[in-house]
Amino acid sequence: MTQSSIRPPERQRQARLMNAINVPMRLLLQVPFATPLSNQLMLLFLRGRKSGKIYRQPVSFVRDGETLLTPGGGRWKLNLRAGECIRIRLAGRDRLGRPELISNVDEVDALLRKMMRLNPRMTSFVPVAGPGGQIDRQRLENAVGYGFVIVRWHFDCPSTTPR
Repeated sequence: MTQSSIRPPERQRQARLMNAINVPMRLLLQVPFATPLSNQLMLLFLRGRKSGKIYRQPVSFVRDGETLLTPGGGRWKLNLRAGECIRIRLAGRDRLGRPELISNVDEVDALLRKMMRLNPRMTSFVPVAGPGGQIDRQRLENAVGYGFVIVRWHFDCPSTTPR
């Protein structure tokens, strides 16, 4: 049984919608200058863990001091290797970012609350919002159990060519 076949219908609709939206977002985020979209979205260049193919994945983020925080609910995060720097297009510039995958439920809860304070629209991107947009602890625990993480991006990579 595939993952998509066990998703509730609303999750399947949301996944199809995000796939459709990602096509123009990739183009808009790849431009060599900052745009209004680049205040909350960045483009990751991920190497497929099985195919080796390079994928471009738009993701939302919020700033947290010197780092960025991204909700990692999609399959794209499976191509991340903790500590391995990847190319990121952020505000029209290429940077190297090192992902830290956070999967502790309490840490994920605290970081999601911070992210939702900084960007209230974040609730539409994460699978744990209950009525009123608040975090539903049971949904959060289930989501983390199924692989949901927060990705904290560090920009302390050596300035070599990104993978």
